[in-house]
Amino acid sequence: MASQPQRTAAEPVAVIPDRLYFKIGDVARICALEPYVLRFWESQFPQLKPNKSGTGQRLYRRRDVELVLEIKRLVHGQGYTLAGARQALEQSNRRPQAQKTLPLARAAARRSDSAALALERIRAELREIAGMLAAPATRSPRRRTRFAAAASGELFPRGV
Repeated sequence: MASQPQRTAAEPVAVIPDRLYFKIGDVARICALEPYVLRFWESQFPQLKPNKSGTGQRLYRRRDVELVLEIKRLVHGQGYTLAGARQALEQSNRRPQAQKTLPLARAAARRSDSAALALERIRAELREIAGMLAAPATRSPRRRTRFAAAASGELFPRGV
C-alpha cells in the first residue's frame, strides 16, 4: 500500500495585514512558526530571500510571507520533506512562467510590428526631406534693404 502525504481536515487561513514590510517576529506570528524556523528555511529555499535593513534586520515582503505560508502548508500540512517542498515549489514556479511567456511573446510581436510601422513612416518622411533638399532651390530676387546699405559703410547708398 503506497503511503500518501497526510492531509489535515481544516487548516486555519492566515490573514496577512496590508503592509509593505514585515519583521521576522510579525511573520512568525502570522505563520504560527518560530523565528529560528524562518531563518532555517531561508537557507533551504532559494526563493525565500527577505531584504535586510541597514541594521541587519530581516524585512519580509507580502510575497515572502505568502511563500512561507505555502512552505508551511507543504511541510506541515501535506507531509512533504524540505527537499520535496523545494522541488514542488520549483515545479509550480516553472508552470506559470511557461504560460506567461506566450502572452508576452504576443505583446512583444505587436510592439515590434508597431515599431516597424513607425520606422517605415520615419524613413518615408526622411526620403521626402532628402528629395526637397536635393532639388535645386529657386531663389527669388532679393531686394536690398536700407540696413544692408548701412552695413556696407556708405552713408547715402545709391539706387535705394
